[in-house]
Amino acid sequence: MTYLLALDQGTSSSRSIVFDARGRLVAMAQQELTQHFPQPGWVEHDALEIWRSQLATARAALAQAGIGAGEVAAIGITNQRETTVVWDRATGQPIHRAIVWQDRRTEPLCQQLREAGHGERVHQLTGLLIDAYFSATKLRWLLDHVPGARARAEAGELAFGTIDTWLLWQLTGGAVHATDVSNASRTMLLDVHQGRWSDELLTLLAIPPALLPEVRPSSCRFGTAQPAHFGAAVPIGGMAGDQQSALFGQACFDAGLVKNTYGTGCFMLMHTGRRFEASRNGLLTTATAQTDAAPQFALEGSVFVGGAVVQWLRDGLGVIQHSGDVQALAQSVPDSGGVMFVPAFTGLGAPYWQPDARGAILGLTRGSTAAHIARAAVESIAFQSAALLQAMDRDAVAGGGQPVRELRVDGGAAVNDALMQFQADLLGLPVLRPEVIETTAWGAACLAGLTAGVWAGTDELAALWRVQRRFEPGPAHAQAGEAMARWAHAVRQVVSR
Repeated sequence: MTYLLALDQGTSSSRSIVFDARGRLVAMAQQELTQHFPQPGWVEHDALEIWRSQLATARAALAQAGIGAGEVAAIGITNQRETTVVWDRATGQPIHRAIVWQDRRTEPLCQQLREAGHGERVHQLTGLLIDAYFSATKLRWLLDHVPGARARAEAGELAFGTIDTWLLWQLTGGAVHATDVSNASRTMLLDVHQGRWSDELLTLLAIPPALLPEVRPSSCRFGTAQPAHFGAAVPIGGMAGDQQSALFGQACFDAGLVKNTYGTGCFMLMHTGRRFEASRNGLLTTATAQTDAAPQFALEGSVFVGGAVVQWLRDGLGVIQHSGDVQALAQSVPDSGGVMFVPAFTGLGAPYWQPDARGAILGLTRGSTAAHIARAAVESIAFQSAALLQAMDRDAVAGGGQPVRELRVDGGAAVNDALMQFQADLLGLPVLRPEVIETTAWGAACLAGLTAGVWAGTDELAALWRVQRRFEPGPAHAQAGEAMARWAHAVRQVVSR
């Protein structure tokens, strides 16, 4: 039996999963990550904790599977995107905590860039909007605020990377400083048409080129994990940002296929093939995971706070003890009782792009309970995702394509049957949950397996994708228009401040 090891480094936790060549999950290990909030709107991670937890879970997964490193055909890496790390090339020590994708500290710089008229050019080159979400201004902040960082960067002493690059560096003992095109496309520094770093954008943001990793296809021989880590050398054959990896794992290889991942945030991608299509509806254009040098693209919408709203109910409000308790609490009432929850804790992402928006719970009465708030919180995940798909559908039709026909789903919250049914009702479309719900990790395993020759091509991978449950729109769909109107009204309350 052939095995693949997927390292799935997310915002909330580090996980490692062992798959076999038939797509079956053999073993999994997970560790939660410490979240640091030094100031309002700031979010940081300890990059060394990320590395230690990822290594520990990888070892634990292999032990649980009862296999040795020599039985692993290849390692695939997938990761939280945009999160920014800078480290010393000589020591491997970070110069600052990692600045997480949710962090909003660089919004003033982004506003300056927008006001200076750079927005259209950045969009043309990168497919992105100027926003603190992306890595470029986070990197600029580190260079400007960590003493001596800029001089050291210009001298070639420092290395920049998103989390994939950081893990690759650690696994290879500093031998490889590289990223893949999908992660690079989320930095706001990559010319996605050429697949290389943009000198124009590096100059605009005053970022020394010596900091940057080499950009490679998502499926290729990235290097070798040192024997000290797992007991034997293991090839690293795939890397992709978590959302592009999930798109790949969902077998969305053709234009028009759409997936939504329900994680800390929610991320919806629609494959658009080899055409670069600019959104007319507040979405982004991003590079997909690539198996060769030929560019492929997707439209993407990002919800900044999806499953994280459940963590807030647990840690911030204290209405549940464990995240898994939310479903029972939410379903203890027949509806939200008119309560609407807009979880704009770090602003609103697509299709709104309102960085200054803040969260709100609306429609409270004396009869409102913790259960109504919990139900409104869970439903907010579906409302935000529905707004994304509606924007995506408008883009598809305007571009001469067909309306979206179905939504493939994955991620932690996708196991919530009530949420998935509510999602289907809001959209009026079938929602398909696959047998392998860990599609982000599976996508990384697939990319690595292609490099290792486990599969000959994507046709074999498409044949492995199977539906576990199909949620069809029910009678509640008749009220979907009214429900979305209430959601739009609630959003207007938080963006008009």
